Amino acid sequence: MKKYIYPTIAVLTLVLGFFVGNAVSNRAQAQKMIINNGQVFLEPTKLDQLLLLIQKGYVEPIDTDSLTEEVMTEVVQKLDPHSAYIPKKDLEMVNSELAASFSGIGVQFHIENDTVHVVSVVSGGPSEGVGLLAGDKIIEVDDSVFVGKKITNEKVMHTLRGEKGTQVKIGILRSGTDETLHFTITRGDIPTHSVNAKFIIPIANNQKTGFVRVDKFGEDTYQEFLSALSYLRAQGATSYIVDLRENSGGFMGEAINMANEFLDNNDLIVYAEGRAYPRMESRATGTGRFKKEQLVVLIDNFSASASEIFSGAMQDNDRATIIGRRSFGKGLVQQQIPFTDGSALRLTVARYYIPSGRCIQKPYTRGEQDNYQMELFERFNHGELFSADSIHFTDTTKYYTKKGRIVHGGGGIMPDIFVGRDTTLYTKYYNQVANRAYTYQFAYHYVDQHRKELEKYKTWQSLEQHLIKANWLPQFVDFCQKKGIAPVDKDIAVSRPLIERIVNAYIVRNMLGEEGFFPLFERDDEITKRAIQYLSTGK
Repeated sequence: MKKYIYPTIAVLTLVLGFFVGNAVSNRAQAQKMIINNGQVFLEPTKLDQLLLLIQKGYVEPIDTDSLTEEVMTEVVQKLDPHSAYIPKKDLEMVNSELAASFSGIGVQFHIENDTVHVVSVVSGGPSEGVGLLAGDKIIEVDDSVFVGKKITNEKVMHTLRGEKGTQVKIGILRSGTDETLHFTITRGDIPTHSVNAKFIIPIANNQKTGFVRVDKFGEDTYQEFLSALSYLRAQGATSYIVDLRENSGGFMGEAINMANEFLDNNDLIVYAEGRAYPRMESRATGTGRFKKEQLVVLIDNFSASASEIFSGAMQDNDRATIIGRRSFGKGLVQQQIPFTDGSALRLTVARYYIPSGRCIQKPYTRGEQDNYQMELFERFNHGELFSADSIHFTDTTKYYTKKGRIVHGGGGIMPDIFVGRDTTLYTKYYNQVANRAYTYQFAYHYVDQHRKELEKYKTWQSLEQHLIKANWLPQFVDFCQKKGIAPVDKDIAVSRPLIERIVNAYIVRNMLGEEGFFPLFERDDEITKRAIQYLSTGK
């Protein structure tokens, strides 16, 4: 990371110094400086004057700090879709999303019926130490009621997280106990993991492929990724599947380090340049430990930013086969600039380009954020998620990979092998129960009611076999009916394999975590199955 960060900081410092000096010089030449008692001040901007006039002369008292926050947000929204003003109250939460750890009580939760339900307790964390259990319902925090419609995920995280060593008192309801149980928990460091699955998949000719899922690019992603690859190699993996679906990005340096493991010396990984940002390249060092094994990368329409840099570098260097659906299309470089009040600005300063010369950023109109976000829905509406023939490329330039293959520009990474969504098991009934998250909620309730029985099964395979024999589907139908979804026998018969797959996987996740969930879930996933089929050909 240092070899990328320090040069970047140095260049940005020089560039910033140049522009600040130039601005001061221009102002001096225009005689727009104010000299008072020997001190020099830059003349206030028109915006500064407006806020001062409102503060001093408006008919009613106005909180100009709050007004300034609104103005800052509004101004930045007129730029590109990824520049952002981050208020002080949100900055710590935003930064912690990619940190290697944060300080909190160590639980995973979900909110149902305006109540916080503990899904799992982090092993070795503060909550486990005092005796919190999966299935507990948090109803009090620091002697105040903590239920109701105002309880959101953000509020829960702001409340339960805090400085290491500080304490929080919570009251919980536990199944089988009528009284409220109280626990005082001392917050501690909670590790965050970005590689949330690694396992072996048998393929043809007694070969094995290693499956690694990376859900974000955080501070420790590269080390976690390298550890996962080494573990899978020791288990006999001779090829690898790297799953970047729904990975929205993060620290670019981590993606560059990951790419370096697969590329030859001096292979270009990515370069960036902008109006005030000189071209900066990242190239492979030739020290990678996985340069020969066959590689497949999985992407979808939610894979963005660093995910696209990694998959684009693999595609343009002809190092991997990309399978899935066209990625999101985020190729803008943000620089985070702090303000003295604790807030920050994430300003777009450059664009990323992958080795073929493509900029993966999809088109946008400045200030039209809503249209930009709706672009994913437009892809769905005109059929892109189902057929490659429906994809519209806005850039007709021919780009070439290292070996001369033509690849497309105009926004996102187009996979080498397109796999459309399979909706044969989708029915109106399934869409209703899935969209309302009743599959997830039922799985949680089922585990809560059968936890002691389910604890006997230590592998996802044995737990799945138990669930198949348990035949819980009638209970699921009854659960959904009580929530207002009337059963439709024909739809249930069609969607049954999909409902059973999703709910079984959620139950396994609640009992065995991600390491149990993903092998079961991916076994029947269409994109993963296509990747295994491709690797089995021995190409």
